[in-house]
Amino acid sequence: MDSSLQRTLAALDADKAKLDAVRPLSPPALASLQKRLRLEWMPDANAVERHTLPLCETRIVLDEMTMGGKSLPQHCEAIGRRDAMTYLEEIVAKNEPLSAWQMRNIHNVVIKGEVGEEACRYRHVNVAIAGARTTPPDFLDLPAELAALVEWHARAGNLHPVARAAELHTRFVRIHPFMDGNGRTGRLLLNVELMRSGYPPALIRNEDRAAYCDSLDDACVSNDYRGIARLIAGLVQRSFDIYFDALGLRVGRAPRDAP
Repeated sequence: MDSSLQRTLAALDADKAKLDAVRPLSPPALASLQKRLRLEWMPDANAVERHTLPLCETRIVLDEMTMGGKSLPQHCEAIGRRDAMTYLEEIVAKNEPLSAWQMRNIHNVVIKGEVGEEACRYRHVNVAIAGARTTPPDFLDLPAELAALVEWHARAGNLHPVARAAELHTRFVRIHPFMDGNGRTGRLLLNVELMRSGYPPALIRNEDRAAYCDSLDDACVSNDYRGIARLIAGLVQRSFDIYFDALGLRVGRAPRDAP
């Protein structure tokens, strides 16, 4: 791991410790956080010993996440899956282990109800990712590829949680197991992974998309995850800044480069 990434992850550890010290958040603090997240996130479409977010905080964060221009609850209601939010809450609250079934259920949250699309079902043809240099594996290999991903994740406990989340996201996108919705599923998987380790989610704004796509493609091709981990860490740090501003907490640190 390079020194700049180590410094960023160390700063995240300090931020998380500061936030953990005031958890669980009080009702007024939760209301302030929800208001700030709504202002920051709605225009976009898109570890320490104590790991998981308290349930109320999890609900607030999931409440304000967006997908396709809608809040996540609106999206879940639109697809007729009123239990979808509860399912995502449970993954975080119970620290549910990663599984192929879990990834398929998250894909169901993303794609269910879109005309002509198949939720939960693996693709049955070979595909190319538009604008990317990496080639997803043969569709016949998908069950084995996803099983290997789950096995990797079970062994990855020594990685910093943010680096692990970034690598999980990259490995999933490279497999590209579904016909559509892989990017959205991968980003939701990324944020669920961050949240169940006690970190705020990474919001990829429109101005971040070019750097995000380049870093993701580089990692998929090279198997070097430092660049995508650095980018995701920067986005998580920005989310910490949003938290601290909403909660009236101030952190002194040197200005960081944009992701």
